[in-house]
Amino acid sequence: MEQCRPSSVGVLGIAGGNGLNHIDSRTTTRVVGLDINPQYLETVRERYSHLHGLELHCIDLSEQRVELEPVKLVHAALIFEHAGTDRCLENALSLIIPGGSLSVVLQLPAQKGPAIGTSQFPSIQSLEPHFALISSAWLLESLEGRGFRLTYQTKRTLPAGKGFWMGIFCAPKAHQRNLE
Repeated sequence: MEQCRPSSVGVLGIAGGNGLNHIDSRTTTRVVGLDINPQYLETVRERYSHLHGLELHCIDLSEQRVELEPVKLVHAALIFEHAGTDRCLENALSLIIPGGSLSVVLQLPAQKGPAIGTSQFPSIQSLEPHFALISSAWLLESLEGRGFRLTYQTKRTLPAGKGFWMGIFCAPKAHQRNLE
């Protein structure tokens, strides 16, 4: 799958950088990580200092406008639930080159239990007031209305009852970046 071997990738809400160890730096020569938390970015900088082409930016994706050189693939896993789909979605789309891809992971409604599970870390519970599920059907309709085409989707259910939807969308070749 060509989307999984892009020359450049942007990760929205990069947190601690889990998964960056799977990047083949012979293929992917630029990795752009964005997060609101400077401590997370410092952790990524320390853990992945060997990763060539790593760019880290502290930004509130729900409030600020991203003005960076676009990438071939933007990965947005569980970010829209926290940052919303207004400015954050516009930022995601503005980071994609024409003909590039957007990979999205959304949390599905839990079959049982709360949307944000219990954790040994009390700070996780503080996220609940800023969390809203995003409908995959709404996202699909919204992106198709902008000329994006769904090329892959899957659903996964975890034993605790939570589920996730993943979709990969291809941007139109004449994709216009919204820079307002």
